[in-house]
Amino acid sequence: MRSVSAVFAGYLIFAGSAVLFFRLANVDPHSPAAVGFEALTIAYGLAFALLAGFVAGKIARRKDLVCGIGLALVIALGAFISMIARPGAGALWTQTAALLLFAPASLGGDWIRRKRRTG
Repeated sequence: MRSVSAVFAGYLIFAGSAVLFFRLANVDPHSPAAVGFEALTIAYGLAFALLAGFVAGKIARRKDLVCGIGLALVIALGAFISMIARPGAGALWTQTAALLLFAPASLGGDWIRRKRRTG
């Protein structure tokens, strides 16, 4: 149960930060955006995905990467479902970034947590 709660907390960090970012920027995440804004968004998303994976692993207190894997799967599943639903104007740049970059980064955050613990 602790691992499930940890993955949920990690997802809240990742998704909550994304919602806050797009609301403060007043940008629809499913609309085309300027390249500079996309780059900023990707950097922001990578940072929070890493943080989310790290925190999920810390909460769960596991020696393995199960929480990072679980969080990566939840992020990837959300992106995949959003790609199929094609909300908003139908631009797929945020979903693609989540699938290809943010999901693996969340696993990377748990990996960093694990390395810090063992090394």
